[in-house]
Amino acid sequence: MDVDIRYNEQGLVPAIAQDYKTGEVLMLAYMNEEAVKRTLETGKAHYYSRSRKCQWLKGETSGHFQYIKEIYYDCDADTLLLKIEQIGTACHTGNRTCFYRRLI
Repeated sequence: MDVDIRYNEQGLVPAIAQDYKTGEVLMLAYMNEEAVKRTLETGKAHYYSRSRKCQWLKGETSGHFQYIKEIYYDCDADTLLLKIEQIGTACHTGNRTCFYRRLI
């Protein structure tokens, strides 16, 4: 990738996963340089778990993979937008999206 992604102090960049057909926002996770590299190499979304402090392939245990269709970066190059094909649900709660609760 010829883009200088601006990772934060922890070496992470927020990554928004969005359904490539519907535009529905499915989840927000974080990626480090290795996760970005693995995502580009495999075509499947890889993330970095801040709580477990390790890489993870979305769907590795659940079978709910995210296949990359397109990746965009914002104007400051400090946030990624992954347009994906979601297999199964995106949220660990079993909901299609992590954004299933309404505040107002």
